[in-house]
Amino acid sequence: MGVLKIEEIPHYTYEDYAHWEGKWEIICGVAYAMSPAPMIKHQSISNKIARQLDEIFENCKRCKALLPIDWKLAIDTVVQPDNLVICNENLDKAYITKAPKIIFEVLSKSTAKKDEGIKFRLYESEGVNYYILVNPDEKMAKAYSLRDGKYIKIGDFIDEKLTFELNECDKPLEFDFSKIWE
Repeated sequence: MGVLKIEEIPHYTYEDYAHWEGKWEIICGVAYAMSPAPMIKHQSISNKIARQLDEIFENCKRCKALLPIDWKLAIDTVVQPDNLVICNENLDKAYITKAPKIIFEVLSKSTAKKDEGIKFRLYESEGVNYYILVNPDEKMAKAYSLRDGKYIKIGDFIDEKLTFELNECDKPLEFDFSKIWE
């Protein structure tokens, strides 16, 4: 058996993805299994993030906090961030197409490398304003803000508050990290 040639590697599209069972993401045609299901600690933190984001954006007419939903970036790239905030997006489709303003990814052993590498570069290139990597084991979140097309680290957050400034919102919005840890 010879070495696998690049043209022999499967290249998947949204059409393939739409028929698959289970949870998947595809990035540049490469399939990534989203299993096993997230651990209880992961889900608990994600739920607390969702609750707080929902409260923060409750009165905003243009922005909405969401749990994982398909973000279709291209015919061969579909991701599902753990928690996200979208603004001025058509919610009548099965997926979103515009870059979210804020994305939280809760790290797990099976996804950390992808979240810190591939997705970091992908979200940066797509113009996601804020990217927050939440580490349940360390009880710390690393927050990044997009400046001139590059992510700049804002800081490491344990029990501090982070203010999001979005053009779509009338006022800065404050997220309290002390409320997400168990």
